[in-house]
Amino acid sequence: MNEAFAVLGLHGPTDQAEVARAFRMAVKGARPDLPAGDAERFRRVIAAYRLIQSRGGGHPALAAPVARPVALPVVGLTPLQALSGGDTTVRLGTRSLRVRAPAGMRTGEHLRLKKAADDGSDLYLPVLIRPADGLAALGDDLHMRWGASPRVLADGGRIEIDTHAGPRSAWLTPGLQSPIRLRLRDLGLPARGTHRAGHLFVTFFASEDAPSAAEDLLARFTRVWTPDRLAA
Repeated sequence: MNEAFAVLGLHGPTDQAEVARAFRMAVKGARPDLPAGDAERFRRVIAAYRLIQSRGGGHPALAAPVARPVALPVVGLTPLQALSGGDTTVRLGTRSLRVRAPAGMRTGEHLRLKKAADDGSDLYLPVLIRPADGLAALGDDLHMRWGASPRVLADGGRIEIDTHAGPRSAWLTPGLQSPIRLRLRDLGLPARGTHRAGHLFVTFFASEDAPSAAEDLLARFTRVWTPDRLAA
């Protein structure tokens, strides 16, 4: 574009009227039927003017600054709030708004606030699910880490995992490559709209403090066989 302005003899800020005047002078001086004219320069002047007109007709330096839309606040949710819905607060200018997100919101979706804009129209705020409480959301799925004894990870065995939906038992087979990851079906974000129900992916890491397989078995036994059941 700068080269096109230079062909017309323009340097610095201009407007459409100035471009038109420069074009008339340049094209007149380049007319090939005049003694000082030149056919090649004549074609370049016309091509430069057409290029400038196609881009708005003024020099970029003159363009009024484009007003950027005000960035909307992000509705930050924890994975647990995304699972079951929950209240959160967003700052909108000088206002603090208490909003309720329905269960099953995903990152990238928008939450509608009825008549919350200054002109009384609806606002659509982007949603971001931030990692919290040992959980992270990715699309429809949730992810967590869980410590297991090195012996169970190496030799395999039953392991019990405390999930957001309660304890879940799983069997690890020996010889699995690290990192070991397990999928618990349908324990991710709930189905909503066009989104399917997600899964919970558990990545295991070695922990000397984690209970052994025998301790896991004892914990499950004591939880199921309560004193009332033993007395029966």
